Amino acid sequence: MKSLLLGSSLLIASSPVFAGLRIVTTTEDLAALAREVGGKHVKVESIAKGYQDPHFVDAKPSYLLKLKRADLFIQVGLELESSWAPNLLRSARNKKIRPGARGFLDASSGCDVLDKNADADRSQGDVHPEGNPHYWLDPANGRIIAKNIAGRLSELDPDHTQDYKANLAAFEVSLKEKIAGWDKLAQAFKGSKVVTYHNSWPNFAKRFHLNVIDFVEPKPGIPASPSHIKALLERIRREKITLIFMEPYFDEKLPKKIASDTGANLLILPPSVGAAKGIKTYSDLFDHNLNLLSDALGKKQ
Repeated sequence: MKSLLLGSSLLIASSPVFAGLRIVTTTEDLAALAREVGGKHVKVESIAKGYQDPHFVDAKPSYLLKLKRADLFIQVGLELESSWAPNLLRSARNKKIRPGARGFLDASSGCDVLDKNADADRSQGDVHPEGNPHYWLDPANGRIIAKNIAGRLSELDPDHTQDYKANLAAFEVSLKEKIAGWDKLAQAFKGSKVVTYHNSWPNFAKRFHLNVIDFVEPKPGIPASPSHIKALLERIRREKITLIFMEPYFDEKLPKKIASDTGANLLILPPSVGAAKGIKTYSDLFDHNLNLLSDALGKKQ
């Protein structure tokens, strides 16, 4: 705030109050897509950072303030945020963004969700009965998420519906061009066998024709036993696996040891916008990861 002294009068000049929609998302991927379709009519903030595991977020008082002022709350869903988001929403005391209200949006609606298992239970690790929540890692799902967001913004702010439709259309054109380039780049490693740390990548692997043969974790969220590590080492050697990749928020010690013992390479592959330098948009995420994989696999298999 600035104070301007003109003659004998003291005038207070303050920044204009933002008059658009305030959006809070659980992840930076959703925030990036909300900015694409919301444009100048929205102000978007994410709770989880791209370099954090979105399953586990420590609640902070600042999050409650963001939620209290929000017009729209967008979550990944499929129980990804179940350990923290419901409590935050209750504590924020904002009826507009509670489940069931127009200001609450589960972005997974209509997306291609894999690994559904209605009989799953916690004995199987950190599983999600409604499906794997990392569905945004297929850019075709990114288009559906953007469409879901644009539709809800038009409901909340009908005066700017045409702007939201135009922004969505521009994003879809750009994404279609990008997908063609990504598919072409992925041809260099089509069918390659890889090992991942956590089961975060089924949608990505399906889209870009990677064959994930095993995981460092025997079950999601369950530490590897000596017998699992022994079997994994044998399989990597037997099937001549050259690449293990993992998210940046897991401990690298065990994957590094497995890579060293087998001669495979270990690659840190960010699963979210903001997880590595230069990944500021949804398209940046796929540009970054597909270039990394092309360098690691394209000339080796």
